[in-house]
Amino acid sequence: MSRRQVTRRVGDSGSFPFVGALHSKSRSSPLLSVCLVLVGACLLIGYAYSGPGMFKSIREVSKISGDYSCTSEVQRAIPVLKSAYGDSMRKVLHVGPETCSVVSSLLNQEETEAWGVEPYDVEDADSNCKSLLHKGLVRVADIKFSLPYRSKSFSLVIVSDALDYLSPRYLNKTVPELARVASDGVVLFAGNPGQQKAKGAEMSKFGRPAKMRSSSWWIRFFSQTNLEENEAANKKFEQAATKSSYKPACQVFHLKPLH
Repeated sequence: MSRRQVTRRVGDSGSFPFVGALHSKSRSSPLLSVCLVLVGACLLIGYAYSGPGMFKSIREVSKISGDYSCTSEVQRAIPVLKSAYGDSMRKVLHVGPETCSVVSSLLNQEETEAWGVEPYDVEDADSNCKSLLHKGLVRVADIKFSLPYRSKSFSLVIVSDALDYLSPRYLNKTVPELARVASDGVVLFAGNPGQQKAKGAEMSKFGRPAKMRSSSWWIRFFSQTNLEENEAANKKFEQAATKSSYKPACQVFHLKPLH
């Protein structure tokens, strides 16, 4: 039964005399347009006066829907990492998408040198990122293969987002490779199960949807690949996080380097 048939029957009953106004499309359409304009104006006014609160709400909704980045989480965690690792933050390599932003943040820290590896294309890189690329502080490299660095080239290696897009076949090679180029340890930021990172528009860049693995999966993986968790560093990180009221939105693992 169509909507028009329902409207006609209600009008014929005589119970709602004003329903007849709905029979004319030419009369209802302008009224509907006016209503939509008024609603839109109210939303714009609310947006203008809401200030930072609205932006905060948008960010919260984004987190709930899974629209977040562990790379941005790394930037939030830098003060905590410095407290936990101390001198080990003197020479840092970050591996992951948007590495230019992390490298820039690290370079702003005292007594910290930083480099980055971008696993994906940087065609839309901004001027700051292009400058880092030109200086050789950031380079584009396929992390499914050996990293272009000697063993123990960096005191600390931090990786975010990139591993969530690799299959176990490549993880078996990539994670030990990260531990090879570190002298003091590796910090791995990984997504939580149930969260989705790659949207349809990003699939062409990442090549496959992200796989959010549980902490038990990662622990089992570390054991199978002869990688040892750094319990001392993990304890210091948790203490520093508690002291600064930092609660990571991503899973954080601390690994010892390969000897």
